[in-house]
Amino acid sequence: MKRSFSIIIVTWNGLHHLKNYLSSVVATNYSNFEIIIADNSSTDGSVEWVQKHYPNCIIASFDKNFGYAGGNNRAVQFATGEVIIFLNNDVKPDSDWLQHLNDSMNETQTDIIQPKIKSLNNPEYFEYAGAAGGFIDWLGYPFCKGRLFEHLEMDLGQYDQSDKIFWASGAAFTIKRELFLEMGGFDEKFQFHMEEIDLSWRAHRLGKSIYYSPKSVVYHLGAGSLSESSALKTYYNYRNSLFMLTKNIEKYLLLKIIFRLTLDGFAGIRFLFKGLPKHTVAILKAHFSYYSNLKDVLKSRKSLKKIQSMSQYRDLIYPKLILMDYFIKQKKTFNELINFPNNR
Repeated sequence: MKRSFSIIIVTWNGLHHLKNYLSSVVATNYSNFEIIIADNSSTDGSVEWVQKHYPNCIIASFDKNFGYAGGNNRAVQFATGEVIIFLNNDVKPDSDWLQHLNDSMNETQTDIIQPKIKSLNNPEYFEYAGAAGGFIDWLGYPFCKGRLFEHLEMDLGQYDQSDKIFWASGAAFTIKRELFLEMGGFDEKFQFHMEEIDLSWRAHRLGKSIYYSPKSVVYHLGAGSLSESSALKTYYNYRNSLFMLTKNIEKYLLLKIIFRLTLDGFAGIRFLFKGLPKHTVAILKAHFSYYSNLKDVLKSRKSLKKIQSMSQYRDLIYPKLILMDYFIKQKKTFNELINFPNNR
């Protein structure tokens, strides 16, 4: 079965990325796809440049910056493909990446899939945002095959098996259009970061499967919207993680949230000792934003209560605390997590 794909690229003042990477997306070796440029009210001439150089691309222009979640949600109405790919504007795919995604979806009968994501600047290594597929531990800390916290592994073929994953990266998130619409799209409270983990978690709770496709390869620059050193990125990561956990954790929610808030406090102290007080302030702001949005988040949680139980995806959640394994036990690779049922 040869599926039709709609590739949605959200951009905001990202003309430099479009100039560098859009040509490789256009050159994809596949006969049935369309490209939608979702422009979040750019002022750098992005729309005009795309219209001039790639007139076959569909333009979805918005009157303000809706962020990653909002921009993608609104762009889906322009899509005609059976499968949607939410692709970052700083991604360069291999020419046959879509064919391999199509083949993997046929083989696994999956609803959501992620290609192998490698570093554009260091192609022999995996890239931070997704690597060979994402997972979480029992307290919701995300990590990947090929990336634990800041440690990136070299791609030596150790993760060349197609397998189930917990979450697919937002850098190249591939999902059946019907399912995306059924779930109501990305949660726009998140704006940036972790909305793809939240969506993946909700998909699991509907009994859907998520796979990693190792033959489909894309190269990601990373930090295209917010740099790794950005205090604003710290704010979104800490706040949105709390949103995600509150919405989706099925058991011992209060205990886990208290534990997570405590660990956030230690992280804030660590930032102070590292001479990064802006990041400590960002964590505090994240907590206050979480409290102010708690009523709406709990409402979202209530709407998810009656769907699939955790038993359907339990083996995809690491039963230990990844912080302990990484910082105390010095485990730096996914294959060192020997008690993880998914690791085989």
